[in-house]
Amino acid sequence: TGRLALYLLGLQATCPPPSPHRSLVTWLKYYLEEDWTGSRRHGHPLTSHYQYGLGVLALCVHHKRVREEVIRRLLTAQHHGRLGHGGNTVDTEAVVALAFTCLEQRRLVGTGLAAELRAAAHKASRSMAEAQGPDGIIGNIYSTPWALQVFLATGTCQTEPAFGQAMAALLENLEAFGTTATMAQVLPVLHGRSYLDIASMQCQEEPDTLTPLDIEPPTEVPGNKTVQLVVECPLPWCYDLRLYDRPVPVPAAASLLDVLQAAAALEPHDFRFHTQDTLQGPFLTQVLGLEARQEKRNYWQLLTAPNTPLQMGIADYRPQDGETLILRLSEW
Repeated sequence: TGRLALYLLGLQATCPPPSPHRSLVTWLKYYLEEDWTGSRRHGHPLTSHYQYGLGVLALCVHHKRVREEVIRRLLTAQHHGRLGHGGNTVDTEAVVALAFTCLEQRRLVGTGLAAELRAAAHKASRSMAEAQGPDGIIGNIYSTPWALQVFLATGTCQTEPAFGQAMAALLENLEAFGTTATMAQVLPVLHGRSYLDIASMQCQEEPDTLTPLDIEPPTEVPGNKTVQLVVECPLPWCYDLRLYDRPVPVPAAASLLDVLQAAAALEPHDFRFHTQDTLQGPFLTQVLGLEARQEKRNYWQLLTAPNTPLQMGIADYRPQDGETLILRLSEW
């Protein structure tokens, strides 16, 4: 659902002829109905509220109506605080708020529901402002562009102090946005736009200025480093708080993912992990046989000692020599 939604958003932004993607829009409506079935049976979508919200947003940008029942699933989830954990909460709340704002502004719902959606979007905007840290980041560095898109789409960017602080933090951390998916989230914000602006683009006025770019491979960093890798499970049902605590030697340019792979190669019986591929890169789902599951409301939190959450994913974060990295199974 999420991949198709993002593809359709990107496709619409390239001003294509209308015919090639009509069937894809129909497929997206089908997947949303399938997700709604999952929500009815299990209390949450078969994918996630994030992907579900992206699907509604993409349909709205394509000027397609969505059944009220489908929309109310998102309203109910927001009302009961079921939209995620940590930085993921900001991501999901932002996507849902953008979908609500699009439906209301494009007049694809009735007057009564439009008022509810407007109120819910502004509630999400206030929630994001309250979630802002002293460094200006909202949630984490990757969720900050989503929050900024909401401020822009709802018009609160002019009056919300959090907007300027978050934008300053974003400009200081642009090197973190190295994948296509993260670039796609941050570029509209840098131009004062949100994904909602795709719906009102005047395609005949769009110049064809796209040119290929030769990207140089990253330079190799000589030498090695040692990272202390710690796995913690503070939850009541774990037999011990600290499940793993070992130094792991790796090349100097190694990422956290490289550290995990090196630990697994050093001690295949003592350390094992699994990841899930996402548009933002690999996502840590299981460590030492302990699986993070949405229905159990837990996740693997990434920290640098003593207690600082990482602002990057496992493939992007590159620890320093002697740094202690903590993988902590946490609840939300």
